[in-house]
Amino acid sequence: MTSAAISTFNLMLSGGRTLDVVTGGAAAGPALLCHHGTPSDATAWLDWSDAALQHGLRLVAISRPGYASSTPRPGRDIAAVADDVRAVLDHLAVPWFVTVGASGGGPHALAAAALLGERCRGAATLAGVAPWGLEDLDFLAGMGPENIDEFGAVIEGEAALRAWLAANAAGHRTVTGDQIVAELGGLIPAVDRLALERGLADQLASSVRRALTGGFDGWVEDDLAFAKPWGFALDAIAVPVAVWQGDLDLMVPFAHGAWLAAHVPGARPRMIAGHGHLSLLDLRDEIIAELLAQSA
Repeated sequence: MTSAAISTFNLMLSGGRTLDVVTGGAAAGPALLCHHGTPSDATAWLDWSDAALQHGLRLVAISRPGYASSTPRPGRDIAAVADDVRAVLDHLAVPWFVTVGASGGGPHALAAAALLGERCRGAATLAGVAPWGLEDLDFLAGMGPENIDEFGAVIEGEAALRAWLAANAAGHRTVTGDQIVAELGGLIPAVDRLALERGLADQLASSVRRALTGGFDGWVEDDLAFAKPWGFALDAIAVPVAVWQGDLDLMVPFAHGAWLAAHVPGARPRMIAGHGHLSLLDLRDEIIAELLAQSA
């Protein structure tokens, strides 16, 4: 099977916006469409390129609006990702895809599954965020103190959120691999620290720095989108979905995964004891294999 070199390019959309796109894996054919976390960008998935190739998939990752070189899109909801995904897949002549979203990318993977079902054959969320404002889920319960403070600012509105990020997240814009553990503070348990030490730290830090090159627009847009209706119904998802969640997660607590597993139609729960938020990324081969098995 022919592999493609890692490629990063800007795609100009018909409306004038630009999307930052990363490709790798197989040179052509069906895609593994990857949605990054918050804050992050498309390069967060570089180390999935070889795994995508081994499974015969083209790696495709898109930096959401406001991150890296992707043009901000103020007011976007989660569903807005579908138009961007369609434009990129059409440009790359991708016939069909399976999709994975980590953390803040989880809802965006579900949106792609719900709204692009004619091309999407399966989805997986990795420590994906559940909807805001549910009667049967306390969104903040079990989160680390930094996330609780951040979403307190989200509730107050965009101006308060931008002020909070300026005061508390400026270090993310220059963070190095050696600094990332301290920068994440109370958001990571010991198992995630080990994942960082095994080689994830430098890539994660690089992705965060690149994501925030132009400022906090992408982060702000993501947070505000999480705190309002997603723009699509979970009942619209008709493709297989696997919900992966670690029981030690302090960024997106276990209850989020449990809620999604119970409410996404036909979801397969993959509740993994002993895993946190970042350590789930070590399971890439198993995650991709199941996506393809489900979609067959």
